[in-house]
Amino acid sequence: MLFMLDRWYAAPLKEKLERPFVHLMFGARQTGKSTLLNALLPPEALRIDLADPQGRARYLAQPGEFIQVCRALPANRLGQFVFVDEVQTVPALFDAVQHLYDSDKERWRFVLCGSSARKLRRTGTNLLPGRSFLHRLHPLTLAEHPPPQPRALYAPSPLELPWTGGESPAQPFPAWELETRLAYGALPGIVTSEESDRPELLRAFAIVHLEEEIRREALVRDWGAFLRFLPLAASESGQILNYAAISQETGISQPTVKAHYQLLEDLFMGFRVLAYTKSPRKNLLSTPRFFFFDLGVRHAAAGLTPSLEVVKANPGAFFEQWVGIELWKRLQYLGDGRLHYQRTRNGAEVDFIIERGDTLTPVEVKWTAHPDRQDARHLINFLREHPQRALRSYIICRCPRPMEIHEQVIALPWSCL
Repeated sequence: MLFMLDRWYAAPLKEKLERPFVHLMFGARQTGKSTLLNALLPPEALRIDLADPQGRARYLAQPGEFIQVCRALPANRLGQFVFVDEVQTVPALFDAVQHLYDSDKERWRFVLCGSSARKLRRTGTNLLPGRSFLHRLHPLTLAEHPPPQPRALYAPSPLELPWTGGESPAQPFPAWELETRLAYGALPGIVTSEESDRPELLRAFAIVHLEEEIRREALVRDWGAFLRFLPLAASESGQILNYAAISQETGISQPTVKAHYQLLEDLFMGFRVLAYTKSPRKNLLSTPRFFFFDLGVRHAAAGLTPSLEVVKANPGAFFEQWVGIELWKRLQYLGDGRLHYQRTRNGAEVDFIIERGDTLTPVEVKWTAHPDRQDARHLINFLREHPQRALRSYIICRCPRPMEIHEQVIALPWSCL
C-alpha cells in the first residue's frame, strides 16, 4: 500500500471495494482520487491511465482491446482488480465493462475513476445501473485537516462527521489556522505544498487543468467566452445566481451562462444550495446560491492571487463560503440530507439550513469573536416558525469556546464545526 495521509473516505471505500460490484469514483481534479485508489488497491491490479494520450487514443480507436486485455488476466478467486483512471475520456469502456461483468461477476473488480460527468451525461453513457457503487471524493474536510487547537470534546456539532470506529486519524494533514484555509482552500496537494508554491499551483488548476479538460472533451465551443464567464462566476461564489447580470457583463447569452454553470457542476467544481421555501413566510426568495467547491480555486479563478491579503479584504464572506463548503462535503459523504439557505425579499436571512429526515438545523456564520443575541435573531425567528422540526441552531464564529446565546442557540468556534 502506498503511503498517504489519512482520508475520511478511505475506510468506507476499502470496505465497499470488497463487494463484487463495479465501482465508479468521481470528483474534481486534484482531490486525491487516484492517490487514494492506488493506496487501497493491491499491487497486482491492472492500472490503465487514460490521461496518457497514447493509451487514450488506443482505446478510443479500439475499445474492444480492453475486453481482450481483461480476459488475458490470470483468474483470481477474490476478483482481479482493474483500475481505469480518467474513464470519462473513453465512454465506450462502460459498455465493455458491462459485457465483462455480466459474463462473470466474480472474475474482475472494475474500478472506474473520472473527473468529469459532462461527456458521460451528454452522450447518454451507460453508468451500469444495478451493477455499480458510486463514490465521490472531495477536498479535505475539517476532520482530515484539523485546526491547530484541539476541539472541545463537549461541543456539539450541527453535522458530525465521525471517523470509522471513532478513532482520530493517525496521519492527519497539516493543521492550519482559519485565515490560511480561507486563502488556500483544501485540495490535498495544496495543503501539503510549500506556502510560496500554493498561488501558482492554484492558478494552474484554475486555468491550465480546466482548459485541458474542456478542450480535450470539446465541452464548450467558445473558450474565450468561457474565460470571460469564469472570473465573474468565481467572484459571485456564495451569492444568489444572477444569470442576467453575468450575461450583461460578459456579453454572453443567458442560456450559455446557464450552460457554463452546469459545466462547472459537471466538472465537480461547483454546487448549488437551494432556497428553503417550506415556511409560513410569503416573501421568500427561491433562486439557488452557487458555490465553488474550494476557496483556493475560487480565488485563482476570480483572477486573484490566493493569499492572506485576499482574505483580509472580505473575511466574513469567505468564512461563510468555507462553512457552506464544509457542510456540503459532509452531507455528500454521509449520503443523507440536503443543504439549504433562506432569504426574504427584505433581507432577513439564515445562511444555511441542514435538512436531515424530519430535522432542520439552521446555521448562521459570523466573523465575530463575541457573538450576542443580535447575531441570533434570524435563527430564533426560524426556530419559532418551525417548532416541530427545528429544535437547535448554531452560530459558527471565532469565539474561543462554545457559548449559549439563547436556550436553543449555541455559538461554536469554527474549530468545533
